[in-house]
Amino acid sequence: MELLDDAIVPEHAHDVKAEAREFAQEQIEPNAEAYFRSGEYPREVLEAGQDAGLVAQDIPEEWGGRGLDLAQLLAATEEFYRADAGIALTLQLASFGCEITYEYGTDEQCEQYVRPVAEGEQLSGLAVSEPETGSDLAGMETRAEKAGDAYVLNGEKYWIGNGVEADWVTVYARTGDGDDRYGNHSLFIVPTGTDGYEAEHIPEKMAMRASKQAHITLEDCRISEENLIGHEGAGFMLLADFFNHGRVIVAGHGLGLAAAAIEEAWAFVHEREEFGRTVNEFQSVQHDLADMLVAFESARALTWRACEHVDERENAGYWAAMAKTKATETAVDVAERGMRLHGGRSVLEDRRIARVYRDARIPVIYEGVNEVQRNLIYRQAP
Repeated sequence: MELLDDAIVPEHAHDVKAEAREFAQEQIEPNAEAYFRSGEYPREVLEAGQDAGLVAQDIPEEWGGRGLDLAQLLAATEEFYRADAGIALTLQLASFGCEITYEYGTDEQCEQYVRPVAEGEQLSGLAVSEPETGSDLAGMETRAEKAGDAYVLNGEKYWIGNGVEADWVTVYARTGDGDDRYGNHSLFIVPTGTDGYEAEHIPEKMAMRASKQAHITLEDCRISEENLIGHEGAGFMLLADFFNHGRVIVAGHGLGLAAAAIEEAWAFVHEREEFGRTVNEFQSVQHDLADMLVAFESARALTWRACEHVDERENAGYWAAMAKTKATETAVDVAERGMRLHGGRSVLEDRRIARVYRDARIPVIYEGVNEVQRNLIYRQAP
């Protein structure tokens, strides 16, 4: 069966989707189980993705990328995450946070930091979450103090993709304590070789094991004032806009995982025999599969509609939150149903459905937990 067809995808994104599918089939799928088992960073696959022009290519052409738009990124995302979520996340985190710099930074910042990422010479990261604070952007306590022509950063960041592997990260830090809690934070480019920057991998995860996250400690980490992105106090608003785009892409994570779960379950029940007939002949199984398809198609339609609204900046926060919530929760639901349809075999480590089931639990949390997304949906409803 083919769930990720082109019919709903804008025509200009078809070529990128085809490139992503071919790469996923040749590079991601064959390596998925091995990297999940080993928990190693899939550097060879990442380098292949860079060579194929499918990593960091949302970066504008003037800074070395292809200038892929949101629809093209979403089209590629579906294909990558159907193949394997852990490797796919590594590919997408390779340029995480670059959008903030090329949208709001200076030409000098883009030339020095963004271009090397587009050209596959460096990796970036985005450091927002903290050990005691996850989705509350206004509550982050890592602080940046002005000191002459520099800023000195102190604090901790947690769950930071590429915190160890990156050459530089964009750090979200408190620069004020005013009554406007949405104007107290700023964004800074911090090279990971800077004195006072320390990072270590967090303990191994149950899922997406091919993607690496870190605990970062900043202790009197001194950077030039030229590394401030935009202006002081703009951090919250810049991140809010960034996350609207990101949540559409995370919805694509859910769609890819859901498609993988349905395809695995469909194939299994059509091959497995019980009581003298294949499992798919039982009406209850047919109803399960029907429900999975309805949920998937609903989530996909909503996600692609949200993609259009966010791209046009039409109540972007509302649409991004709805897509992220629906698609990621659909992935959890269909993965669980897929596990049940596999019966006892579902718990075997070499079963793809078991890996998908684990991976599907993660996107409901990152890029803002879905409970927070529901708050955004209610508050921004038209």
